[in-house]
Amino acid sequence: MSSASTCAKCRITPTVIHPELASLSIAHIDCDAFFAAIEKRDAPELRSKPVAIGGGKRGVVATACYTARLFGVRSAMPMFKALKLCPELVVVKPNSEKYTTASRQIKSKMSELTPLVQSVSIDEAYLDLSGTENLHGHCPAVMLSRLQNDIQSDIGITVSVGLSFNRFLAKSASELDKPKGFAVIGQSEAKTFLSDKPIDFIHGVGPALTKKVNAKGFHTLGDLQISDKRHLISLLGEAGVWLHDRANGIGRRRVDPSSDRKTISSETTFNTDQSEKSVLEDQLWYLSEKTAFRAKDVNLQGAVVTLKLKTADFKTRTRRVSLQTATQLSHIIFQTGQQLLAREIDGTKFRLIGIGLSELEPATADIGDLLDPATLKKAKAERAADKARQKFGNEFVTSGRGIRLKAEREKSKRQT
Repeated sequence: MSSASTCAKCRITPTVIHPELASLSIAHIDCDAFFAAIEKRDAPELRSKPVAIGGGKRGVVATACYTARLFGVRSAMPMFKALKLCPELVVVKPNSEKYTTASRQIKSKMSELTPLVQSVSIDEAYLDLSGTENLHGHCPAVMLSRLQNDIQSDIGITVSVGLSFNRFLAKSASELDKPKGFAVIGQSEAKTFLSDKPIDFIHGVGPALTKKVNAKGFHTLGDLQISDKRHLISLLGEAGVWLHDRANGIGRRRVDPSSDRKTISSETTFNTDQSEKSVLEDQLWYLSEKTAFRAKDVNLQGAVVTLKLKTADFKTRTRRVSLQTATQLSHIIFQTGQQLLAREIDGTKFRLIGIGLSELEPATADIGDLLDPATLKKAKAERAADKARQKFGNEFVTSGRGIRLKAEREKSKRQT
C-alpha cells in the first residue's frame, strides 16, 4: 500500500511510488468534509474554526470539519452533545443548493476523464479509468492526481483518492489518508493489507453482523481468509460467501453509471418521542407511500427494505430484510417495514422513524406470487390508484388511513 498527502506547511504533494501504479484503474473519490469545506470556502473567517453543518431544535451534525473532529465531533451526533464537546463550535445551517452545484461541478470534471463515473452520494463517486492512457496519454494515477489538483484550484475544496483494482479496495484506500490523500492498494498486497483488519472494516458490516461473526470465532479478516468458504456458509449462510470474498480482497461489482442512486428513503423526526404502535405504524405508512412515490418517479425498484429508528437517547437502530422480488410498491414496503417494526415495539420511545429501499435496479412489471394471488391484485390496485392521482391529485385518491391522518394533521395545526 502506498499513499501521499499534501504537506500542511509547504503544500507540496510527495510522489506516490507503487509497483502496480500504472496498471490500476478503479478509483474512489471522496470529498473531504464536503458540506463544511464548502462553507469554509465561502466564508474565509471560518477557515481556522471548528465548524459543523446542521442545526434545528432536535438536530444532529450532518458534517463536521477536521478541526471539529479533533474535539470528538462526528456526523450524526446530536448537536447538543457536539456543542458540549466543543463550545467554540460554529454551527452553520445546510445550504443544499450550494452543495448540489459543487457536486455537479466535480462530477463534470470526472466525466471529462471517463464516461464510467458512478456517483454513490453527493460527495463521492467511483471511476473506471480503463483505457485512460490511450485517451489522455497518461496512466489513471497521473490523471487522478491532476483531477485532485484541479478540483482544489477550480472549486476550492479538497478530495481524497483511492486507487485499486476493484471498488471495495478503492473505497478502502480513499479513507486511509484524509484529507487530500492519495492511497493505492495493489493486487499483490491486498490479502496482507486486509489480514489484520477487524470484521467491520468491510463496508456494510454493522455492529449486529460484527457481533455475530465474532461469536463464531472470527475477529479479523485474516481469520476469514484462512477459513473454508463452505464452513463459513454453514455458520453464516450467504453472508459467509460475501465476507470470505471481501476478506480476500475480491470485489465483483463494476462501476455502473446507471446505478448512481444507492437508496431511496424517507424519514421523519417526531416533535415528541413516540412509543405507541399505532402512531409509529401511521408514520411508517406515510413514509412508505412517500418512498414508493420517489421510486416510481425515477423508475427504480429495490430488493432490500430497511427500517430506521432513532431512540430518545439518540441510538440508531437499522433493521433490513431482502425481498424475493424487488419492489417499488408502497403496500409491500409498508408490510415489510411493519414486520420489522413489530420486533422493536417494547416500550422504547423513538424520536425518528424512516423506511428505505436499496439494492436498486430498473423497475420491471409486477410479478404475481403464485402462492398468494392477492399480491398481484394489490399491485394492480396500487397502479390504478397511481394513475388516478396523476389525473385528479392526491387529495382525491387516498386510503382510509390517509384520510384519518390528514384530519389529525389539520386538527393539530388548528390547536397550534
